[in-house]
Amino acid sequence: MATLSLEACHAEIARLRLELSARTLDIAETQSVLSHQKQTFVRALTLARMGVWECTLPENRLEWSDGVYDIFGLPRGARLERNDIAGHYKPASLIELERLRSAAIAEGTGFSFDAEIVTRMGDHRWIRITATAETEAGSVRRIFGTKQDITDEKIAVDHIRYLAAHDVMTGLANRSTFQERLAMLDRREDGLCLLLIDLDGFKLLNDTFGHAVGDDCLKETAQRLEGLVQDRSLVARIGGDEFAVIIEQKSEAHAVRRLAQKIVDDLRRTITIGEASVEIGASVGLAFGDGSGPERLVKNADVALYAAKAGGRNQFRVFAPPESEALGKRRKTG
Repeated sequence: MATLSLEACHAEIARLRLELSARTLDIAETQSVLSHQKQTFVRALTLARMGVWECTLPENRLEWSDGVYDIFGLPRGARLERNDIAGHYKPASLIELERLRSAAIAEGTGFSFDAEIVTRMGDHRWIRITATAETEAGSVRRIFGTKQDITDEKIAVDHIRYLAAHDVMTGLANRSTFQERLAMLDRREDGLCLLLIDLDGFKLLNDTFGHAVGDDCLKETAQRLEGLVQDRSLVARIGGDEFAVIIEQKSEAHAVRRLAQKIVDDLRRTITIGEASVEIGASVGLAFGDGSGPERLVKNADVALYAAKAGGRNQFRVFAPPESEALGKRRKTG
């Protein structure tokens, strides 16, 4: 075997040193790129109010990125005990989280879940948790994922849902919610009744004092109705000066009649501004469910409301078939 000369050895050593230097430079550049990417990733997580977490099994050893510490209001790098962290979740969220986590570990899958937590400072937040199970040798050894603060998103979505279901001015259920509730009740008979309420003198009030005073009147009417009905029924504003009350739970007929009379009495008032005054009152139509469906119930209550107005206003009437026939003839001949 040929042996290298001393000069050849020196040349080979020089070549290897150059190669090592080049590789060292490549490694340094790679580390710089990775560091920059990591910083970019961390910034992106921070902007998204998100962090990364993992839990090693079976020890349940937790590791969090800074973003998760921030979400829970805990000092970054603080020691994590799973039982202590579980105490930050609201009971309903914790129960569902444990169910999803157990299923993911048992099946080697993952999940996504929105949970409500209470931070170390006592603030209530909503977080979106994503989780993936990692399997080794047929067993789940680790679950990991992200946690993101979605409190603002949750508030915005809830507000949109509220606006879709409620009258903006009065805060009562709107006509859409009223119709949906009636549709859900469908042909239920037991204890169901409906009151339709129409303000008397409201147009004169608007014409005399303007819409701002009219709006205040509607708001006060809504408050009075909620105070009379309380939480046993649905109170809705279904038109300009039209309101409705659905009583779902079984109530004695005389008790509902008393409620109708209280509404008439409580909504009667005089509004005075300067030397002008307007009398405000309410006509109420009451109908009891008879199993014929929500459309018929509304029609029956409307017939009773028409009778209350035709009878002089500021009173209530209860729907009865003979009354309906008489009014029908009156409308045809009138």
